[in-house]
Amino acid sequence: MDNHETAIVRKPWGYEYLAYRNSKIALWVLHIAKDQKTSLHCHPSKMTGLVIVDGTAELNFIADSRQLTAPAKQMIRRGLFHQTKAITDVVMFEFETPVDKNDLVRLTDEYGRTDTAYESSNYELPKSSDCIWIEDTDQTQKFTVGKCTVTVEPADRLDVVKSKDPADIIVFLNGGLIKTIEGRTHLVTQPGDVGLAQVVQQVASEMDGWAHDTVLMTIKNKDSK
Repeated sequence: MDNHETAIVRKPWGYEYLAYRNSKIALWVLHIAKDQKTSLHCHPSKMTGLVIVDGTAELNFIADSRQLTAPAKQMIRRGLFHQTKAITDVVMFEFETPVDKNDLVRLTDEYGRTDTAYESSNYELPKSSDCIWIEDTDQTQKFTVGKCTVTVEPADRLDVVKSKDPADIIVFLNGGLIKTIEGRTHLVTQPGDVGLAQVVQQVASEMDGWAHDTVLMTIKNKDSK
């Protein structure tokens, strides 16, 4: 289908590569050069979570904008037009749910791509040694990316989030928190959900546990204690 697991995709604003994928979610790492910007685009069918892990970016929407400095997050609902402009060189995680790089509509683009789909294999280069790759495993994995340390770990008990700093960013890569009401079990959080640890801690304290296959990513400022 594609060569995304082994390739970097060149973009006019920098490059991106796939760092993780399962049946529900994909994680892309974007490197955006200073003063460059993505198209103003939307994803009609998928939810997107953005996490700035290095640098400062301006997220522009049709009606407003906000500035984010690493580590910081933003959830993008289906159909919301958004654009990322790099105030400095930026490294950003992009989580897409469900997995579909062709779920893309550009409203405006400075590089003439308004009526084009996602980049073809002509824009691919082999990955470099500094590209991260997250395995599907029950072992804890740790990485350093930009200003942040990244931990990927299974969640097998509710107190797994108690040790997190409230300002840490938590991403659900698989599974989620569950609550059973009158015999029906609800999956309260979904793969692709991105939230602050303090919020996840509060929600987890009222839940019945984790789905058996839950995997969490924690993104933390590497300079914090």
